[in-house]
Amino acid sequence: MMQYLYLGLAIICEVIATTALKSADGFTRLQPSLIVAVGYFAAFYMLSLALRSIPIGIAYAIWSGAGIVLISIVALLVHGQKLDVPALIGMGLIVVGVGVIQLFSRATV
Repeated sequence: MMQYLYLGLAIICEVIATTALKSADGFTRLQPSLIVAVGYFAAFYMLSLALRSIPIGIAYAIWSGAGIVLISIVALLVHGQKLDVPALIGMGLIVVGVGVIQLFSRATV
């Protein structure tokens, strides 16, 4: 169960780092740039811990699916980014795909 906690923390750190990446303005602003560096380091460290027992394909599917949805929500709330219907449908399909993997895949390490 800890492996999924690590994966969840990795996803949260990645979303924080990606959000700060926009604010870093091409790494010209120090504080957001530091958040990017620390956030991505923490994200990949946590991901490496999760990969001790979660197959890489499964972990990456969860990482990318959850990351897409969460960063889209943060982009809406923080940066005012709007999504159109095709984007929402696409993200919904990604979430369904991750759900199928979680519920039905028997992939092992």
